[in-house]
This record gives sequence, C-alpha cells and structure tokens, in this order.
Amino acid sequence: MNAPDTYAPTQADGVIDWLTNGTRDERFIDDIFAQMCIRLQQAGIPLKRSTLHVMIHHPQWLGARMMWSDGKREAEITLADYDVRERSEYIGSSANEIHDGADEVREKLEQDSSLGRKHALYDDMRSLGMTDYVAWPLLHTLGKRHVVTFATDRPGGFEDVHIAGLKKLLPVLALVSEIRIKNRLARTLLETYVGSHAGELILAGATRRGTGTTVRAAIMICDLRDFTKISDNWPRDDVIDLLNDYFDAMSEPIARHGGEILKFIGDGLLAIFPLHQPNACANLLHAVAEARGAMAALNDRNSATGRAPLNYGIGVHVGDVMYGNIGSAQRLDFTVIGPAVNMASRLEALTKTLGRNVLLSRDFAELVEKEFALEHVGRHEVRGFNAPIELYAYPARAISG
Repeated sequence: MNAPDTYAPTQADGVIDWLTNGTRDERFIDDIFAQMCIRLQQAGIPLKRSTLHVMIHHPQWLGARMMWSDGKREAEITLADYDVRERSEYIGSSANEIHDGADEVREKLEQDSSLGRKHALYDDMRSLGMTDYVAWPLLHTLGKRHVVTFATDRPGGFEDVHIAGLKKLLPVLALVSEIRIKNRLARTLLETYVGSHAGELILAGATRRGTGTTVRAAIMICDLRDFTKISDNWPRDDVIDLLNDYFDAMSEPIARHGGEILKFIGDGLLAIFPLHQPNACANLLHAVAEARGAMAALNDRNSATGRAPLNYGIGVHVGDVMYGNIGSAQRLDFTVIGPAVNMASRLEALTKTLGRNVLLSRDFAELVEKEFALEHVGRHEVRGFNAPIELYAYPARAISG
C-alpha cells in the first residue's frame, strides 16, 4: 500500500485554508475548534464527535478537554486535575497511549468489542452509536504532545479519504492551537504570580521599569505569628502544608470580595482593595471576617491532630499608593509602594503589642464606622511616623450594621 500523498487535495483543504487565514481575530481555541468541526462536516467528512485534550499546567488543573458533538455550536470544556493520570478514566485510554508515544490510535467500533481495546471510552463510543474512532498527537514545539480525536457514526467508519483529510489538517491545527494555548498559559502564569489586574497591565505592555500609576486603595497586610518557631521545629512538608492552608484561609475571602493579592512575603501577604471599586473598604472587612472564620476552622482541624493554633496579625490603612514596576534592569516586581503601605505594615506589627489581631487606622475607620462596630483603642506611636496615630480594632464579634 502506497503512503498517502501529503500534498494531494483533500476534503479538508478549505478548512485548512480557513485555519491558516481566517482565525487571526479568534482569541479562544475552543471557539476555533468548534468552528473547525462544523466546517469539516460541511466539507463532507462525516464527523460526529471530536475532542481536543491540552495540557495547561494551571495551579489546580493539569489539562483541559474540549469536546464538540454533532449539532453543537460550541465546545464543552472539562478540566482535569493533577491526579487524573492515576485514575481508570485515563489509564489505558487513547490519551494515555498518545502521551506514551503512540503516533495513532484507531479503533473500529463496529467489530466485536472482545477483539478491540479494553477501555470504558470505547464502550461509551459504541453506546453512542459510533462506528470508528481515531486519535492523533498534536505536536507542539519542544516535544509537547497534546491529543485530538475524531469519531463517526457512518456505517463502515471513516473512509481513507476522510482520514487523509483529517491527517493533513493536523500540522495547521497544531500551530493555531499552540499560539492560543501559550497565550492562555501566559495569562494563567501572570494571574497566578502577580494577580489578575496586574497581569492584564503587564500583558498590555506595562513592563518598563519605573512606570506605574497612583491608585487610592485600602491596603491589607497580614502576617503569621511565631512562624520562625514553627519552621524550626516542624518537618519541611508539614510547614509547607501549614502555609498553604493558612494562605487558602486568608486569600480566598480576599479574592471573593474583590481584593487583589499582590504578593506573598514568607508567611505574610499584601493585598489591596482599589477604592474605585464600590464598597471597597467594607468588602475588605467582610473578607477579614470570613478569613477569621476560615482560620478558626483550620485551627479546629489542626487541634484534632495535636497542633497548636495559628495566630496572625492584620494591619489595614487607606491612602494613595504607587502601583507599578520596581526592581533591577532585568528583574521587575509589579507591586505597590508608598507611605500608606508602610503604615499598614506598622499597624500589623502593632497587633502583637496591643493584643489585637486586626488594627485599622483612623483614616480607614472613618470610611466604614457607620456600617461596622469598631473598637477605639486610643492613640499610639507608630514607628516611622512623627505623631501618634489613632487606632481602631475590628473585634472578633464585630458585625456590620
């Protein structure tokens, strides 16, 4: 049997031309993938179902599956966690074979199931009336392998001409998908390491040292108590687990209420709530209240395993901050600086002295005192500031009005 001519005309040629020249303004690969499948059908390839499996390396998700089915205008996206490779849904699947190096997985589903591959995937395909199924690697640069699959319910399965057209499509789909996946990966990495808002600014070109804007914001700085003692006495993996649990308890309420975490500093974090957002200061205190509840639940779980409770301090201030790029010529940090940030840091340090786990400046308290029951704790010297500062505490039982 002669090898197929890579350059021979196929039913997919019009779709290949569209992928090459007609998708420049399409941002999302799932939209392109769904349109590609519809166009393949229109070109005469009897496609009934198709999937695209890509590795995304998100902090929570290893990969994503985009599935298009006949009659659909959009692809359905399913995320896969990092444990998926240990589960039966993956072990022995076509994706497993492709990732292990196979160049093609073809399964004629009309034949006796006892003669073919043994996996729930193929039983599912048969139950859906599929007669033929094929999977190929989608090869990206530097050896990265993703997976694309096609299935039909045509009696007799795909013809050779259909397979030739689909194969001819693969290199162009690989190029088009790699661009979109890497764009999404860049966004994911920036969102993960600098936050969503800062990430958008960086992608928009805010990468020059010294550039930035002045933002009026509520600033929150949180620090874990006695971390040095913990890190010196606990096993390394336990310390990492503890920090992750602590940051989950603090961070999730911040994100839920519209705050942006700019950085984790050892066992501390810096977050801002820009005042151009509605109810920013109130949202900060709602986040603090939820974080307290999460920390209490975490301490209950820790006490059940004999661990001491975790204590923390939070300093809150409001003011103008410079929000932008700071650092060396080759290594930048997108962060906030200014006296308002220094004040929040000093208030966090004072929580140890004053025995309160949340201290608020008067400037911040004046913006929320009608809504929240705050406790006045007097005027106190704050390191680095000339005059004593009037401070308020956010009591553990404080409730909004």
